[in-house]
Amino acid sequence: MPPNLLLQSLAKFLLGVILLGVLIFLPAGSLHYWQGWLLMGILFIPMFIAGLVMLVKNPELLQKRLNAKEQEQEQKTVVALSGVLFIAAFVVAGLNWRFQWCVLPDWAVWMAAALFLVCYGLYAEVLRENTYLSRTIEVQEHQKVIDTGLYGVVRHPMYMATTILFLMMPLVLASPISFAIMLLYIPLIAKRIRNEETVLEQGLEGYAEYKQRVKYRMLPFIW
Repeated sequence: MPPNLLLQSLAKFLLGVILLGVLIFLPAGSLHYWQGWLLMGILFIPMFIAGLVMLVKNPELLQKRLNAKEQEQEQKTVVALSGVLFIAAFVVAGLNWRFQWCVLPDWAVWMAAALFLVCYGLYAEVLRENTYLSRTIEVQEHQKVIDTGLYGVVRHPMYMATTILFLMMPLVLASPISFAIMLLYIPLIAKRIRNEETVLEQGLEGYAEYKQRVKYRMLPFIW
């Protein structure tokens, strides 16, 4: 267990907790925004557990997940626009709760939280299946095509899981306005996937054949 990796992991985790807390509760103007606490809990508790598991069992994968510096210019643009989108969605969610513009009922919040946790489980399964999963678009040394499990159903199960996770976040925060904002993430992730597949097809042996076997990118029978 490399100590520098442990410190790096904890630093990024705590930074994420602080930033999200500021983005949610400052616009809300109150710490009584219970939906904000709910999102913080279902997001960061599983994240902390997953980080500990990777730190002990697969520190190389954890290091890849911590590396968020993109090399592809097109991907840098996608990441930057996604960041702006997330900030806008969280800030609007806090304002929506503060001014009670259009707040979802509690049952809808809990349903969204349940779906969020299910998709978090799918995300964890993808990490278990594919140890090449870095956060940047790249072809790694000795990388092989993964075509088992969820990868036998769609080519990008991680994006499938994370896209649903991201869409559930505004609903957990009880903000349909923020949900409408987050829908703009769909064309961004589609752009990211197209660029990633171009990179993989050019640099990863067997990926073109894999695309022929597994027809759908994210949603079976749809796309």
